[in-house]
Amino acid sequence: MTKRSRETVLPGAPPIAVQWRWHARARRMSLRVSQLDGRVTLTLPLRANPAVAEAFLHERSDWLRTALTRAHAPCPVAAGTLLPVAGRTLCVTPADTGAIAIAGGQLVVPTRGAPGPRIAAWLKLDARDRLAREVEGFAEKLGRAPRSLRLRDTRSRWGSCSSAGDLMFSWRLAMAPPEVLAYVAAHEVAHLAQMNHSPAYWETLAGLMPDYAAPRAWLRAEGAALHRFRFAAEA
Repeated sequence: MTKRSRETVLPGAPPIAVQWRWHARARRMSLRVSQLDGRVTLTLPLRANPAVAEAFLHERSDWLRTALTRAHAPCPVAAGTLLPVAGRTLCVTPADTGAIAIAGGQLVVPTRGAPGPRIAAWLKLDARDRLAREVEGFAEKLGRAPRSLRLRDTRSRWGSCSSAGDLMFSWRLAMAPPEVLAYVAAHEVAHLAQMNHSPAYWETLAGLMPDYAAPRAWLRAEGAALHRFRFAAEA
């Protein structure tokens, strides 16, 4: 049994938003900082005293700030980096090979040269291939055809659709779970029919992808973490 019904903002620079989460199995209060997006969660027993919980938070504010700094720190892609690829966490592993490949829990890369730029290029090709397939399927279902498909590395949006039908996507979607990449493709294809976010737009999106809510929630909660990874020479 769990519930979410409260948020505390600890003052400071910057302020820290803490989500309270009551859990029937919790025996003591605990704090967690997500390594993906830096969200802070306070888990409490059902009968926890709110005043005691507030004091607990303030006593640990310094620890929280240190943990948040680590969670948001840039992560250079190198040998040993744990990198998400299509939703799976893989360990970057140099080997005597001519091409990048996935082997078990490893992302095997050639030993020659820095792995970051090579992996970025590989991810871009993967993103383009998968997005093109998803866009084609959704566009056929909608009965509309986009004019073009381009990839960029944008932080402000995961995709866009121009009035002329040009689609743009972030190649970092290759790191997200496949259903998240599919959702962004469906989201932008739906704009070919509705260049807005009106009720009619969301009805169109639901027609293309009825179960879009879960991947949309994942992207809003976890997507920012994909920008932590630094590939050095990516374009």
